[in-house]
Amino acid sequence: MVETQIIRALHARLTAVAGFYRLPIEALEEMDAKGLAHDHLRVKGTGWLLRVPKQSQFGFSASENLTYQAACFGRVGASGQAPRLRSVFEPGPDLPMGALLVEEINGMAPILPRDLPLLAEAMARVHALPLPPPAERPPLEDHSDPVAGILKEIESQARYLKPAGLDPRAEAAIEGELDWARSFAAAVRRRTSPQPVTLVLTDTHPGNFLITSSKAVIVDLEKALYGAPGIDLAHATVYSSTTWDSATYAVLTLAEIAGFYRTYLTQVAALKSMDFAVQLEPWLIPMRRLLLLRALTWCALWRVEHKKAATSDKTSAAETRDWSADNTDATVIDHVRDRVDHYLSGDTVAMMQSEWLESPTLEGLIDL
Repeated sequence: MVETQIIRALHARLTAVAGFYRLPIEALEEMDAKGLAHDHLRVKGTGWLLRVPKQSQFGFSASENLTYQAACFGRVGASGQAPRLRSVFEPGPDLPMGALLVEEINGMAPILPRDLPLLAEAMARVHALPLPPPAERPPLEDHSDPVAGILKEIESQARYLKPAGLDPRAEAAIEGELDWARSFAAAVRRRTSPQPVTLVLTDTHPGNFLITSSKAVIVDLEKALYGAPGIDLAHATVYSSTTWDSATYAVLTLAEIAGFYRTYLTQVAALKSMDFAVQLEPWLIPMRRLLLLRALTWCALWRVEHKKAATSDKTSAAETRDWSADNTDATVIDHVRDRVDHYLSGDTVAMMQSEWLESPTLEGLIDL
């Protein structure tokens, strides 16, 4: 539940924005808690909502986090697949992490596999945006070597594998994937043809989209960066994503996943170029393996970190990354714990690995 003083601070900031001067505080309606990083309040009758960070998942300071998120909305918004950004409320004593005033999207949660083509089109439109020169990419992170970028994140999370007390089968399988990832990264550094880099969304599990009458809109944009398009495609369709949110729960078949990839490649070839699609295709399965490894090591991190005490200082980068149970609704914590325990079981890890370890493999089903 959002604290009363935060609601009052939001109301004070909001009534300084043109069009909201006479808005009563009762117009701020707290929305159901779903995620670990934000609270949301609907501004009733206006078509706008307040997105209130509770932490920075990148470990930014409160001000840096807000600047980063505003840039994410602005840049992804150029694709037409994101909510509009109306105003930025800077952090202060009354509002420690600040807030964003963004467009409320009236839509439904995706139904899988039915809506996979809409998700594919949304990602293709984002990935087809012109790539700015390196000097113009900040404040968004720039993974000019996408494999090194994601491996750095994986390694930082992998230190939680031992303290997380994993199922021995799961731990052995994850350690095996880590060995593969390190070897793959070393091999990539020796290649002369790098994989394509685009603006990517990074956190594309289906629960982060809403389906309107004509398209899929990505509504959680805090992690956009310049990197590997294959990460977005993987995160939308791996088992740990499609079974994360109860509203979008689905277990996809290999044929359905392959169909999603083929739809995306066709779309991005039309929007960007066939050369881009051809260059990207060989990277799709390796990036899928890296995405799954990122997800599993994050689960280990969360299992350890959520038991720690909440932090009170939300201004420094050292204190804004806060996975503690005190920082999140108890129902959400229970849901995340259930999902984390499931994904870190030996049987589930083995099942997810089967995409590339057992025949038929997913790679064999994806063909332009």
